[in-house]
Amino acid sequence: MLEAVPEAIYNYFRAAEQGDLPRLLDCFTEDATVLDEDKTYQGRNEIRVWRESVATRYTYTTEVLGTEARGPETYVVNTRLEGDFPGGRVDLPYAFTLSNGLINSLEIGP
Repeated sequence: MLEAVPEAIYNYFRAAEQGDLPRLLDCFTEDATVLDEDKTYQGRNEIRVWRESVATRYTYTTEVLGTEARGPETYVVNTRLEGDFPGGRVDLPYAFTLSNGLINSLEIGP
């Protein structure tokens, strides 16, 4: 289902799945923001810290349930995460905004 999204979003999910942090960070603009669990991470250095904490705190798999283009630079990827986090399973939207082919903003959650 990820074939319908721009390359940066496709690469983000592949890099996350493979635990390839350098490749994942390459998907973002230098000044990108990520909003996850009510916390905002600004720039690649903070995004690196966020991903490192997520990767070590929980073990989980991500299943893509569907994708939706909401504009020329805005996409939502609906996912199902299953793992050892509280509740064990959750469906989450990943809302991406792109700039010059890279992720400029990522908001995870409702």
